[in-house]
Amino acid sequence: MSAFRIVDGELIRDLPDVWLVTGAAGFIGSHLLETLLMADRHVIGLDNFSTGKKENLADVETRVGPERWARFRLVEGDLRSRHDCDTAVHGVDVVLHEAALNSVPRSMAQPAQVLETNAIGSVNLFSAAVDAGVPRVVYASSSSVYGDISSPVRREPALGEPMSPYAVSKRAIEQLAAVMHRNSATAMTGLRYFNVFGPRQNPDGPYSAVIPRWIRALLAAQSPVIYGDGTQSRDFTHVDNVVRANLLAAVRTPGAPQVFNVGTGHGTSLNTLFEILRSHVATAVGRPETAALPASPAPPRAGDVASALADLDLIREELGYKPVVGLEEGLRTTVFYFAGTHHTPTTPRK
Repeated sequence: MSAFRIVDGELIRDLPDVWLVTGAAGFIGSHLLETLLMADRHVIGLDNFSTGKKENLADVETRVGPERWARFRLVEGDLRSRHDCDTAVHGVDVVLHEAALNSVPRSMAQPAQVLETNAIGSVNLFSAAVDAGVPRVVYASSSSVYGDISSPVRREPALGEPMSPYAVSKRAIEQLAAVMHRNSATAMTGLRYFNVFGPRQNPDGPYSAVIPRWIRALLAAQSPVIYGDGTQSRDFTHVDNVVRANLLAAVRTPGAPQVFNVGTGHGTSLNTLFEILRSHVATAVGRPETAALPASPAPPRAGDVASALADLDLIREELGYKPVVGLEEGLRTTVFYFAGTHHTPTTPRK
């Protein structure tokens, strides 16, 4: 991982000086933190460690070094506390809002907790940012807001009925941000993430995402569970693409659209994903038999959609975004990260 793989010199020059990253100890938040510190910016992190990990912060500290790490200040607090939000936004130029309780299955099991953290927590944060005069907020939304629309290609204006409390919470955040964008001096931009993966993603627990969960199983020579028949297609997006989208949204002023898809524009079935991961794990651990491990089938999960693919026309036109890390490269480096090896194969970027 290297911040300067995804942040060119021109973009670095445009970055404001002081940033707040909510969920800084989480998967995506820690990558944003690392990139900003490598760019010699000052960062405040807000995290209550309900899902974030102090190990992620320790990893960032090791990677950026003591001088850059000194530019970071942690506020150990909760989005549900307006006081904590007021403390965190004080004096910042940009808010990158990543903190949330994610996962469709989690929201089915814990709907009240997910809605309170995601929706009410964002109300507190957005209101605090507006009252503090923060010029710009970029917040994480989700492809889950598209719900039950029939087309597998997701385009920003076309929304269906939400299929989970998690989707409801993210849709509520978008609507709240749109109201505040229209009625305050704080510009708010939402990014609808499509199946983000990469190093530091949590592989443990019932609500972990599919890629780290499958990698962990394969490393243990176990058969990963595939829910449904495996033909479901997703736009699996490496975290470096998400980091770049956040930085572009923070420094470039779009026109009327304020919510954008962030993905690769390419769909991959779960069956194909399994085959790719199985091959990479076999290579990473030098265990050829892993490449023959079968998957373990299970019934489809409630709230899951059949297929989802990001249309990138809008974010390409408005923010100049394009993916910088493709699926094969992203999966390979992620597997080697979880395998604990210091060597990652290098191939020319297409």
